[in-house]
Amino acid sequence: MTDLTHFDEGGRARMVDVSAKNETARLATAACRVIMQPETLALIKEGKAAKGDVLAVARLAGIMAAKKTSDLIPLCHPLPLAAVSIELTTDEARPAIDIVATAKVTGRTGVEMEALTAASVAALTVYDMCKAVDRAMIITDLKLLEKSGGKSGDFVRQP
Repeated sequence: MTDLTHFDEGGRARMVDVSAKNETARLATAACRVIMQPETLALIKEGKAAKGDVLAVARLAGIMAAKKTSDLIPLCHPLPLAAVSIELTTDEARPAIDIVATAKVTGRTGVEMEALTAASVAALTVYDMCKAVDRAMIITDLKLLEKSGGKSGDFVRQP
């Protein structure tokens, strides 16, 4: 395991200096899940949620969140994102909505936090839009699925 990079030799928090790093293409994909009552999932699929199109709003919220990650995570670098995509898939067997967020950038630091933030805020938006009918929803399984680019190389989560 490598040393933690967000602390200086005195143990004080610091923003990592990435100015000497080369710019490379970087990609990260994260996922999470919102588990709910079958009736809640049916409302979402039928477009009958009182607050509107849950999946469309959650997708937009996730994209917006990725763009604001450095405002939310104290030591995160602001990044000029090239692309952010959010996939929301309904799963009647669980019942749940599976969320997959992907962020891309050409830069000096990775986009893992942007992908994770996008997925989590999309999930929180689903919860917010449906909490009036299902306060028992569970947001679970937030994780990095893969990342590529940069000095540390590629990572792909093994099942």
